Amino acid sequence: MDRKKVLWADDEIELLRPHILFLEERGYDVTAVTNGEEAISQLRQTTFDVVMLDEHMSGMRGIATLQEIKSLRPGVSTVMITKSEEEKLMEEAIGRQIDDFLTKPVNPSQILLVLKKLTEASKINRDRIAREYLSQFNQILSLISSGASWQDWMDIHLKISDWDIELERFYDLGLADVLQDQKNQCNLEFARFVEDHYHDWINGRNSPTLSVDIAKKYLANPLKQGKNVLFLVIDCLRLDQYLAIEPLLSSLFKITRDYYYSILPTSTPYSRNAIFSGLYPNDLERLYPDLWRRGEDDESSSNRFEHQLLDQQLIKLGVTLRSDSKYVKVLDPEEADSVERKVSSYFNQPLVSMVFNFVDILAHARSDSDVIKEMVRNEASYRSVTRSWFEHSSLINILRAFSTQNVHIVLTTDHGSIRVQRNTKVISDKEASTNVRYKHGRNLKSEDKHALFIRDPGDYKLPRRGINVNYILAKEDYYFVYPTNFHKYVNLYKNSFQHGGISLEEMILPVILLEPR
Repeated sequence: MDRKKVLWADDEIELLRPHILFLEERGYDVTAVTNGEEAISQLRQTTFDVVMLDEHMSGMRGIATLQEIKSLRPGVSTVMITKSEEEKLMEEAIGRQIDDFLTKPVNPSQILLVLKKLTEASKINRDRIAREYLSQFNQILSLISSGASWQDWMDIHLKISDWDIELERFYDLGLADVLQDQKNQCNLEFARFVEDHYHDWINGRNSPTLSVDIAKKYLANPLKQGKNVLFLVIDCLRLDQYLAIEPLLSSLFKITRDYYYSILPTSTPYSRNAIFSGLYPNDLERLYPDLWRRGEDDESSSNRFEHQLLDQQLIKLGVTLRSDSKYVKVLDPEEADSVERKVSSYFNQPLVSMVFNFVDILAHARSDSDVIKEMVRNEASYRSVTRSWFEHSSLINILRAFSTQNVHIVLTTDHGSIRVQRNTKVISDKEASTNVRYKHGRNLKSEDKHALFIRDPGDYKLPRRGINVNYILAKEDYYFVYPTNFHKYVNLYKNSFQHGGISLEEMILPVILLEPR
């Protein structure tokens, strides 16, 4: 084992020789000096893992020495040792990026513990992470093999998402491939589970919370109680992306986390319309036939009735608002800035609904931009870009402003996305839709094990769109490619983030309740 190098500066260093011997017997090489000037001189000549400084040395004091050390060796770990527990001194040391603080008299075990924390924490954490992950890996496999319920699948997806983020910090463990294999296996089993149970769910049998239930479950009661509510929908936000931004919210709000299942297809025209209307797509087709006659990629067309749909749903739920609800759809930075500037005008409204589309736009833009493709190479980078956007966005400033108000906030998303890696050929007529993860049209054909084929749209409460129209939904991480220009489109869409199909990432989604602290 490599011996760690420690520099210890104390004007009573001779009295500390037993401590130094104790550390050297346990694998540390300790260089002892009696003042700050000597400590700086040693640092100019040698690289140390940890520097321990006595604050009350003759000559250059500990704080002054620390300042010089941080200028000379910014990355070195530092420990301040003092006879004083004065709060101001501690704050000054912490403000100068001290890594730990000890008060005399110190015993050898205290010092050893601090050194281990500073020099071996990464290794200790890696070992712990590996043990815990492999243990939970086996628990998940056992749960799936014994027949997981929809509640279990929520728990499985949360655990996998947590591990995805945790293992990102310990890439050198070599567990990333193991986790990816587990994701693939889970999505294989999850697709079978959904295929077996989805029909029951949409008919009200042993159903989880679905898209159509969001307003009833999370908006109706607070509105009936007279609370002001902000309903915030971030389009295409995966659970792991939410987990990445949650720490930015925790200092502003008390957070309650819940989950729901998106309806199928997991795409905006279906899932988000279901949230705002409380209706399945076939009911929407009956009430708003024109909604399904235009292109589904046109955001302003396919979801243009959201405000009216939500108002009508709330009336059905017995909610009476004291004044008209407000609705904002944010599709670009200019609109976001505009909402931020006038945010105070929304504070006293009974219901404000906001839809933010950045994450969905990012997912779609990846296929068209080499720059974004390089930035969003995998799940970890997708989370990172999402967090970076959120941290510097108008949205977090809007939420920061709302955190000072007595407003009940419901934050959710309409569907997630999955990084597609395997292609499967599809055949259809010329009128079929262009979506990569789901299609509707006549004469659709694809590999059965890669897709769910829906012969009668009414069975799945989907719009019929005419005579003899069928649907196919991709399972796991497959994406549909036509035989024409096959290789061009395989390369275009492989490793892109898509939605509309059946996977944990697309279907199991967060519902977050935020209350001011």
